[in-house]
Amino acid sequence: MPQGQPLAVPDDGLTTRARRNTPVLAVHTGPGKGKSTAAFGMALRAWNAGMSVAVFQFVKSAKWKVGEESAFAALGRLHDEQGLGGAVEWHKMGSGWSWTRKAGSDDDHAAAAAEGWTEIAARLADQRHDFYVLDEFTYPLKWGWVAVEDVVETLLNRPGGQHVVITGRDAPQRLIDAADLVTEMTKVKHPMDVGRKGQRGIEW
Repeated sequence: MPQGQPLAVPDDGLTTRARRNTPVLAVHTGPGKGKSTAAFGMALRAWNAGMSVAVFQFVKSAKWKVGEESAFAALGRLHDEQGLGGAVEWHKMGSGWSWTRKAGSDDDHAAAAAEGWTEIAARLADQRHDFYVLDEFTYPLKWGWVAVEDVVETLLNRPGGQHVVITGRDAPQRLIDAADLVTEMTKVKHPMDVGRKGQRGIEW
């Protein structure tokens, strides 16, 4: 897309403004590092534009406090107290999902993932948020915990201008086909390849 110009303009009857404002379904997949990081970067832009942001983390342990979670909590407080940016919500499957207040992470993981998707689908139907990050959501799809076709149908038919970004390795082909933006992170080198451990400020 040289100089911000599309390579081709579809004959879809839409105006330039309508086409520019079409909501985006993005998928960040592949074996390389940076899938979630890129999604949170997009969420930061959305927050700055005044969009309400909701993050749903699948798979990760409730005890793992990623740096972005603390940063977005602070941004959420800025919105609540000073009216800056957009509202922020952050939910983790490993903590039993915030809306259910279940203790610990002893629930059946498949059931918890399905519950999370059911809640997200309801929020999409209600147009509750402007920007969704479904972090590591490809894994419940890959493992059969959540039906891929149900997810794709719901996302393709979501109302309004809701943007959705999904991260994780091995994204199903059906999801890739449905997405507007697909980025594959390809690992060329990684410090862990030579025995180095993850670092604060880099991995979390």
